[in-house]
Amino acid sequence: MKVKVAADILSTNDAIASENRKLFRENGVFVINLMSSPGAGKTTLLEKTIALLKDNMKIAVIEGDVATTADALRIEKTGVPAVQINTGNLCHLDGSMVRSALSEFDLKSLDLLIVENVGNLVCPAEFNVGEDCKVMLLSTAEGDDKPLKYPLMFHESSALVINKTDLIPYTNFSLEKARRDALSINPKLAVFPLSCRTGEGFEEWCGWLRGRIETR
Repeated sequence: MKVKVAADILSTNDAIASENRKLFRENGVFVINLMSSPGAGKTTLLEKTIALLKDNMKIAVIEGDVATTADALRIEKTGVPAVQINTGNLCHLDGSMVRSALSEFDLKSLDLLIVENVGNLVCPAEFNVGEDCKVMLLSTAEGDDKPLKYPLMFHESSALVINKTDLIPYTNFSLEKARRDALSINPKLAVFPLSCRTGEGFEEWCGWLRGRIETR
């Protein structure tokens, strides 16, 4: 019975996500579902990315957190609109939650909508929200064993951003191992090592984003 209930929940969510996706495509909006564990640097990555892209495209952000509006307030300081969704005890955003936030935006005016999911390495990968692609953020402080321990995240993502490369000399993180293990799970994964602190690697990451948006 538990299996059936889980299947029903995912099936219902997929239907809503499909409606969201149709709405996004009708309005010409490219949507990213950004996922990571807590503290990997999702919001900082967004702040830096928005600063580099906002002069040439219209961006909005949906923030998912268990509680508080701290991340949405940070994003609003970049000059782009942001909506906060608090999930309470839920460890992920779903299609219905994202759909409820869309009325806050003028979708026709947007080029890029980024959904910053709740910090979790399991549940967010299971729930589509209508995105064009999922992006996984891994920080070097978490360890290079995460691809093999949480394979679904890496399997479902189109890109892997490896943040905090400036900390590698102070950790036992192997960039080669993390990349190799991630690609063994998903050979099509685009991998972008970068540092939000130094800015290293952002040219490649933002170039990939621009390319995906232009060819949507």
